[in-house]
Amino acid sequence: MSVQERKQRERAERERLIVATARELAEQQGWDAVTTRRLAERIEYSQPVLYSHFRGKREIIGAVALEGAAEMAAAVRAATSAADGPRTRVTALARTYLEFAARNPAVYDALFQLDGGLTYAQEDTPEPLKDAFAALLESLGEVAGDGVHPGLFTEVFWAALHGLATLTRAGRLLPEDAAQRVELLVDRLAVV
Repeated sequence: MSVQERKQRERAERERLIVATARELAEQQGWDAVTTRRLAERIEYSQPVLYSHFRGKREIIGAVALEGAAEMAAAVRAATSAADGPRTRVTALARTYLEFAARNPAVYDALFQLDGGLTYAQEDTPEPLKDAFAALLESLGEVAGDGVHPGLFTEVFWAALHGLATLTRAGRLLPEDAAQRVELLVDRLAVV
C-alpha cells in the first residue's frame, strides 16, 4: 500500500468516526449537543482536524443524512422484497418507514428537519437521497392508480408517512392506533 493510499484510508476512517460520533451524540442528547468542540473531545482529535473534513456542523448533519438515507432505502427494500403482493408491500413499506423514523430520531431529523446543506428534488440531489426516494417509488409506483403519476403519488404517500412519523414522535397521536393509521393510509391512498 502506498503512502497516499494509506493517508486516504486514514482520512476516510477519521471521517467515518466523526459521522458516527456525531450521530451517536445526537441520538443520545439531541443535535444541540453536537458541537465541533464536543466531537473533537470525543474522537480525540483537534477541532482543526474536524474542519479539515467538514466545514462545520451543517456538513456533518448532511453526512449523517446521507448515511441515514442509504440505511432507510436498504430497510425499505428488505421489507418490501419479503412481502407478497402490492398491498403487503405498501404496508411493509409504511411500517418500515415509521419504524426507521422512531428508532433513529436524530438521523430522521438530519434527513428531513435540519439544514444539512443538501438539495432535495433537484438535478444535483445527492445519490443516496435519490435512492431513498427510489426505494419508496419501487413499491408505491405500482399502486398509484390509473392516470396518477407514480412520482407524484409517492410524494403524497411519503408526506403522509412523514406527518405520521413527526406527529407520533411529538406525542400528538395515540401510540395504540399506529397500526390502524397504516392500514387506513394504505386502504385510502393505494390502489391495490
